[in-house]
Amino acid sequence: MAKPGGFQLFVKNYLGDRYNEFNSAYGETVSDIFGIPFKILFAPLTLAFDIAGSAPRGFGVPELISKFSAASVFAVATLGTYDIALNLGRKVICQRNCGTCNGWQALRCTMCRGSGRVHYQVKNCTLKSGEKATAESVADAIVNNRAELVHLPSSLDLQIPLPSKDCPTCDGTGVMGCTECKNKLQLRISADGIMEPPWQAYSVLEKMDYPYEHIRHSMKDPSIAAFWLITFPQIMGGFTYGDNAKQAIWSQYKESRRYDQLRDEVAKRKPGWEYLQNALISIDPDRARDDPVIVKNVPYYKAKKALEADVMKLDPPPRPSNWGELDLPLSSSSWGEEDLKDPEKFHEMTVLLNAQREISEKILDAQWETKWRQEKMNEMLEEKMQPYIQNIDKEVLSEPILLKPKKQDKNRRRWWFF
Repeated sequence: MAKPGGFQLFVKNYLGDRYNEFNSAYGETVSDIFGIPFKILFAPLTLAFDIAGSAPRGFGVPELISKFSAASVFAVATLGTYDIALNLGRKVICQRNCGTCNGWQALRCTMCRGSGRVHYQVKNCTLKSGEKATAESVADAIVNNRAELVHLPSSLDLQIPLPSKDCPTCDGTGVMGCTECKNKLQLRISADGIMEPPWQAYSVLEKMDYPYEHIRHSMKDPSIAAFWLITFPQIMGGFTYGDNAKQAIWSQYKESRRYDQLRDEVAKRKPGWEYLQNALISIDPDRARDDPVIVKNVPYYKAKKALEADVMKLDPPPRPSNWGELDLPLSSSSWGEEDLKDPEKFHEMTVLLNAQREISEKILDAQWETKWRQEKMNEMLEEKMQPYIQNIDKEVLSEPILLKPKKQDKNRRRWWFF
């Protein structure tokens, strides 16, 4: 009859014998492999003690030299080892790659397109009994949650005057957080940082967008445009465009040049430019929406230019003597007493100080004139706008700002299905 636990004892003895055989054959090698990281970490200590132990010892100066040598070897080895470890860690643990924001973790706000301001309309406004839809009453309804604000993105241009406020998406900064990087750890472990892989440079080359701004300006010449649009892609890609492809590219270039030529005429602001601007918008509405040459409010632009012309005709008053201050580079203390005894040096100082004073007076006069004209223009603009600002507070808001609720047909017949 077998003893209880005999099988367990057999397995235990068998595994113990196999472990002893493996330990006697490969135990030292395995322990050396697992001890490599600890040897690297404590290498400065062991190296310093080995060198210090092998140095000749004695009394007085020889002992002091041996201690200094041990300390210097220990410091250099420690700093070198830790520097290598930190560099490897920095290259292995690197920032997370994001194809949306390229690691910046921020993007231009899609709601306000970087301006920080958005237009809005008031919807479902519930006023108190007897109140009119004035600006004050609508503002109270918004504060008391009796009205709803509808924010309009900047890409939507209704061509109507609407009030604006800080963008709720970016809090008025014009910058929003990256949606791909949100709530994600911005670290990754990769060995690409140890050596520069060739595909990074290839990815940069793929993302290069031709032509650049200076090349775009030079493409007004058809021969240069033919090189950048047809010849250069054929050289880089190693292929040849067909006649139909060349004709399509060149027709697209002519269409783009038609927009650019008309845009140059609009930028000159000659009489009738507003009609050319309408033609420019009809050619390419998407491009014209973000074009700085396009004036969205033509009457306001003309009125402002007329007001600027009136201000430029005015003569500014003389500049006060104590207005403005410049940090001048030269003064009488720039020359020593011995230099002033020389007539040539004294004449040189007089000429330079007089020229500096005349230049500084002209600079201050120009700054005073610019400041005065700007203040005068703001004053005249406020005078012209004051009647409208006073009247709008008491008037009922118009329909573009205050959306009327949709009327529901109460007499509509309802059918019930059972």
